[in-house]
Amino acid sequence: MARSAVFVALATTSAAVRAEPPLTLGETQRIATERSKQIEASEFAVSASKDLSVTAAERPDPIAKIGVENLPIDGSERFSVQQDFMTMRSVGIMQEITRPTKLRARTMESEQAVQLAEAQKAQALVEVQRDSALAWLNRYYAEAQERAILEQVGVARLDQTAAEAAYRGGHGTAADVLAARAALAEAEDLDLDASRTVRGAKLALERWIGEAAERPLAGHPSIDSIPLHKHSLDSQLAEHPEILALQRREELARAGAEVARADRHPDWSVEFMYSQRGIGYSNMVTLELTVPLEVRRAYRQDPKLAAKLAEASQAKAEREDMLRAHAAEISTLIDAWDSARERLERYRNSIIPLSADRTVAARAAYGGGKATLNDLLLAQRAEIDARLKALQLEESAARLWAQLTFLSSTQSDADAAAPPIDSSRGELP
Repeated sequence: MARSAVFVALATTSAAVRAEPPLTLGETQRIATERSKQIEASEFAVSASKDLSVTAAERPDPIAKIGVENLPIDGSERFSVQQDFMTMRSVGIMQEITRPTKLRARTMESEQAVQLAEAQKAQALVEVQRDSALAWLNRYYAEAQERAILEQVGVARLDQTAAEAAYRGGHGTAADVLAARAALAEAEDLDLDASRTVRGAKLALERWIGEAAERPLAGHPSIDSIPLHKHSLDSQLAEHPEILALQRREELARAGAEVARADRHPDWSVEFMYSQRGIGYSNMVTLELTVPLEVRRAYRQDPKLAAKLAEASQAKAEREDMLRAHAAEISTLIDAWDSARERLERYRNSIIPLSADRTVAARAAYGGGKATLNDLLLAQRAEIDARLKALQLEESAARLWAQLTFLSSTQSDADAAAPPIDSSRGELP
């Protein structure tokens, strides 16, 4: 009874998995974006920056004051607030008058902080889209290689059966049987390794999209075009999230320098106080203006300004260096992508057809007694190696395509470039 329940549960689970629609690359990116804690943290950072920006244009809160002045503490009038003519009960308020230029500088600094947080959020989004796409492609090609190797296992089994039948009929040799068995064992070993690779790829994809990683995959997008051109990389990379983040950091440092420059001019404070004296004595009011004296500006305010200007120069230098580094790196990736596609076409149009023809010729020669089984096995192995190499080249081109395509969060959805689902895509060419 228990065993039957287990079988029913497994069958139900399997049916549920089959009922789910295929998982596309674009949907993988959307799910990964929704589940990403990195993006969630970036959104909180943006929200915090916006909240802080609200206070930047506000002057400090006024300060209320209450107290007793000139209270006697000895003699016959000690602790009396009415007998001594100098004793006063006072209440007042003080307000710091912040300069408008300083408020504008602080507002600009807070706005630049918001833009930096948004640039860092865009950078996190790009990283999630790129890495989840690479995980999807990794599983896609792992499964394609597993299918190719399973096909080879089937051929090896047929060869072993034919070799054993020929040996029993007196037309083959024991060496042929052993060679066929060795070829089958080698193919089964490759299949075990391919299965392990597929399991690892599913686990890596699960990190991004959770249980959806168990769904079957749909066809992959076209990898024959990228949104970059080697001759205009400088302008295109200006929108790269890392470059933008450094640019926002530079602008934030310059805004901070303006705040430091404004801080070199002190803010005044105004205080008004009403003082009540004892019966028979006049009440009084006091109006005070407080002005800080900058007696050591060269050691207090000026170093802060110099530090902010240095931070801005540092961010600018780092941005220019990163722009050059990214331009060189992406040029290299574009060359590698072009090379992988060119080699893939050579394999599809020349090397694989020749290997297949060699296998057909070797099988015909073996059937006619003009070649040994070992000759046939070598031809088959050369063909499967060529097909697996083509898959590796296609995977390499696809990974390079993903790295070049998802450089910016403004790139179009991966599904927009996808051709109709073709179950033969990803199989051996």
